[in-house]
Parts: sequence; structure tokens; C-alpha cells
Amino acid sequence: MQAVQYPGRQDRRAEPAHRSIAPLADRIAEVLVPLADRPLVFLGHSMGAIVGFEVIRRLAAAGGPVPFVLFASGRRAPSVERFETVHRRDDAGFLREMRELGGTDPRVLADPELVEMVLPPTRADYQAIEMYRAPRDAVISTAVVAMVGDSDPKATLAEVELWREHTTGSFELKVFPGGHFYLTDQQGAVVEAVSEGLAAARDARPTP
Repeated sequence: MQAVQYPGRQDRRAEPAHRSIAPLADRIAEVLVPLADRPLVFLGHSMGAIVGFEVIRRLAAAGGPVPFVLFASGRRAPSVERFETVHRRDDAGFLREMRELGGTDPRVLADPELVEMVLPPTRADYQAIEMYRAPRDAVISTAVVAMVGDSDPKATLAEVELWREHTTGSFELKVFPGGHFYLTDQQGAVVEAVSEGLAAARDARPTP
């Protein structure tokens, strides 16, 4: 299992954070090319779900093997657009959004030095995802398991259901109690759902 560390965070803190999805997806796809000879699976939450989708599109365009399942968590389908401008708010307004959405330790948001570190890369994330636009006909062959909290303000069930239109593979929607960061309180259920999704997608793969 490997985790993606975006620029501007932790051990990559000195690197400028990306403000669009494309360069992130380009770089991740480049790194994954040498690993394409083995089974790959993506799990991405929120913006990560879209990054995963775009990486798969790039791997497919390059003609190589693609991941056999994408777990798209806490994110509406790629072609569903909302007019959002959180990234343009002043610092006070931006921090208010972070508090309301949850997922960030309140102690971090109460510490001016930590806020100074967290704000730039988080704002860059918001800009990247809020400015993202996918073609309505953008489709991958990878199976998609869409996962969402039933009270997520960033993704309604109807918006998440539309992931179905972006894959020629199998599709499954899994709904959990909770908001945007439902994973925190539903870890056991999420692990079980991922295990089940892996098994189903693996069984559905064509035999070489």
C-alpha cells in the first residue's frame, strides 16, 4: 500500500502546492507507469477521488494497464458542477469553511502558527477542485465503488450516483452515516466495504 503525498505538505512542505488537478494527475501517472505490471487499486477521498479518476484516464491514454477498481469517496461525479468560490475567501471566511466542514483538529485552527502552515496548501486544494471541469463523456474502464456520507454537504447521493456514467466497468454506491469526513467514525465499515469492493472487482476482471 502506498500513499500519495501532495506538494506543500509535511516532508514536501517546501514545495509549492499545485492549484490545479492536471499537474498532480500527470505526476502520479508518471510515477505509476513502472508499476503498471501489477494489480493497482486507487482509494481517493474528496479531491483525491478526482485525482484518481484523472490518473486512470492518463494511464489508459498511454496504452498501459489501468487500476482495476477506483474507490471514490466523498466526491460527486466528475461531470457534476457546482459554482464554488471558497478558495477566494479571506482567511477568516476560509477558516470558517474548514471549521464547518470538520476533519481538521480544532486545536490546529486555533494555533496561528499552524494556521499559517495549513492555510496555503489547503486553499490550493480548494482552488484545484473548485476550478476542475471534466468532459461529460469522460469515461474509464475501471470499476468504481463510490462511497459517501449520507449528510455530506459536498456531495449528495444523487450527485455521487452519477459516477455510474463515468465507467464502462461495474459500479456500486455505498452510503455511510455521517458527513464529509464520515470515514473517521466509520473506519470499520469502510474497511469492510473496501474489502468487499476489491473482491467483487477482482472476480469481475476478464481472465487473461
